[in-house]
Amino acid sequence: MTVPTMKNIADHKGYAQSIEFLKRAERSIPLGSQTFSKSKTQLPLGAAPLFATRGEGPYIYDLDGNRYLDFVCSLGAITMGHGDPDINAAVKAQLNDGVLFSLAHPLETEVAELIIEMIPCAEKVRFGKNGSDATAGAIRVARAFTRRDHVAICGYHGWQDWYIGATSRNMGVPVATRELSHIFPYGDLDALDALLASEEGEFAAVIMEPKAFTEPAPDYLQGVKDIAHKHGALLIFDEVVTGFRFTPGSAQARYNCIPDLCSLGKGLANGFPLSAVAGRADIMALMEEVFFSFTMGGETLSLAAAKACLTKAKRENTLESIAKVGTVLSDGIKAALKRHNMQDVIDVAGDPCWTVMKFTEQPGLDAFTIKTLFIQECALRGVLNIGIHFIGYSHKLEHIQEGLAVYHEVFALMRKALDSGDFHTYLNAAPLVPLFSVRS
Repeated sequence: MTVPTMKNIADHKGYAQSIEFLKRAERSIPLGSQTFSKSKTQLPLGAAPLFATRGEGPYIYDLDGNRYLDFVCSLGAITMGHGDPDINAAVKAQLNDGVLFSLAHPLETEVAELIIEMIPCAEKVRFGKNGSDATAGAIRVARAFTRRDHVAICGYHGWQDWYIGATSRNMGVPVATRELSHIFPYGDLDALDALLASEEGEFAAVIMEPKAFTEPAPDYLQGVKDIAHKHGALLIFDEVVTGFRFTPGSAQARYNCIPDLCSLGKGLANGFPLSAVAGRADIMALMEEVFFSFTMGGETLSLAAAKACLTKAKRENTLESIAKVGTVLSDGIKAALKRHNMQDVIDVAGDPCWTVMKFTEQPGLDAFTIKTLFIQECALRGVLNIGIHFIGYSHKLEHIQEGLAVYHEVFALMRKALDSGDFHTYLNAAPLVPLFSVRS
């Protein structure tokens, strides 16, 4: 394994242009970014890049001309790699024919058929653009089907009122809307049963991420389904992240628990804006009456990208490669943490295709201050990581070794900083603060 040298760090061009452009961006855009997780709230200002200009395979380039091994992968939306040639070719071919039409396009049916072929619960499909569209659509049709209003929630499900009102980020959401959403803890069947019994006959749906960072106990997900159905509620799996990432049939296939409805998103089109609600035909039939309609719902470039992405995933068995290199990365990180005596400071959890680094507070230091130094030092050495790893098909073993080499150096530095008794002197930016936490 090649350990980065100071020459690598000396070659870094800094962040001057990112910092200067942020001033311009903030004059027209709140926080200077369309997405909280890509803004200065989650990246240490002056110690990490803020603006990307292009991507190539597993790498992205920032406004200052620095190259980074990308472990964020556009928050999981890039599954094949930046600029995948097969997907780009499909999009370019469709661009010559047109982007959006005054009639439905055959690609809508072709991609829906691929989803039905691959996703166990999918009998009919409707498209949106963001994951939030899909989860909100699933909730709306569940409410229509059951003629009930309350929903039980576990995990992260997007920005719309029905969900975000139940979190600490509920500013602007009416109290009446907040009162219809109820959070339950992952892994606790008794808590879910008690919650649904507390408003017996009022719950339309139980919506959850089937897995985030905790492996479900055997029969847990089936237990959730049984409890939901016992109380007359539908089960919705939010597979915006896990869909087309865990296995070809997604988490519901891996754990052999078929929900009534599911939402799909990030794995569909390699970064092109597309999401989907899929599920039982009798429930989805109500989509003929429930208003879930988008001017851009049949936009053909994203559909062409999805068709190419899903076809390639089947043809090349991309998820097997992702799982293989992701396992090497997870095991390598754990070994590096142990080698540098950092295993009590950082833990790695989740699936090999999608892991999180959990930072533990130390005497006199909160977890986000420690995380700030990690992001800072990784970026300086050419690795982009905000505490998560989304692995894509373009990540090969040599890229994993490149990342692990950087982690060895960063963990050694962090151990030195922690032992120094003066951790803050190692920081080149103000410590980060949490956005909000909803996953376990």
